Amino acid sequence: MYALHTNINMTEISVSARIPEEIFKELKTFMKEESLEKSASIRKLLTEGLQHWKEQRALESLKEGKVTFLKAAEMAGCSVWDFADLVREKGIVWIKSEKFIHSILKRHSDETSCF
Repeated sequence: MYALHTNINMTEISVSARIPEEIFKELKTFMKEESLEKSASIRKLLTEGLQHWKEQRALESLKEGKVTFLKAAEMAGCSVWDFADLVREKGIVWIKSEKFIHSILKRHSDETSCF
């Protein structure tokens, strides 16, 4: 559902890491099933893992009321529409109550007040 964003002009760096043999066996299975070489497989899995982490971090921040919906979508690296789908899929309740809404509106009006 979510596309991985790649930049053709991206500068690549070499990273070395030791992994357990069991994970390497799983990586080899992934490589075979995806018809990818080792480096491409690792890049793909790392990119997908980081995207998942960004989405989870954004969802949690939104759920806790730490960020606005727009900021959470930005944190997740998604469009507002894709993030709305993700919020709906995960069943995240981000508007807690009428009191919560009024506090946000009051805070916003206080920040934009000219007097």
